[in-house]
Amino acid sequence: MIELPATSNPFVAGLACRCPNCGRGRLFEGFLRVAERCEACGFDLRAADSGDGPAVFIILIVGFVACFGMLFTEIAYRPPIWVELSVWPLVGAVLCLALLRPAKGLMLAMQFHNRASEAGGGDVASSEPVAAVLGVQDDLQDHDR
Repeated sequence: MIELPATSNPFVAGLACRCPNCGRGRLFEGFLRVAERCEACGFDLRAADSGDGPAVFIILIVGFVACFGMLFTEIAYRPPIWVELSVWPLVGAVLCLALLRPAKGLMLAMQFHNRASEAGGGDVASSEPVAAVLGVQDDLQDHDR
């Protein structure tokens, strides 16, 4: 087991499926279910929602690897089709299962690191307009005149 310092990098903690706040507590209760709170620091993880992002990235990456591998072995070695159809779907399934959990942990860690609204960073609709924050609102009003 990897032991990370208390002020760990949230990206390393996400890949290790650890709490993005402290890097010590478990991020998941089951295979992909996010824990309600960090067992080490008590950080609230309930607002975490990665959506379909990890699955999309994994499908694209594994699809490329499996298709390239199947095409390469077909051209280079010319195995029987039953070998191709039994090996490459299995490789794809194993890669998907192996990469999905760290990818979801990384997406959740990036969400907390960037203080996304779903992860408790505040409501986007109620925040100040971007122009007011940047101080360009006066310039916009002058342009309308």
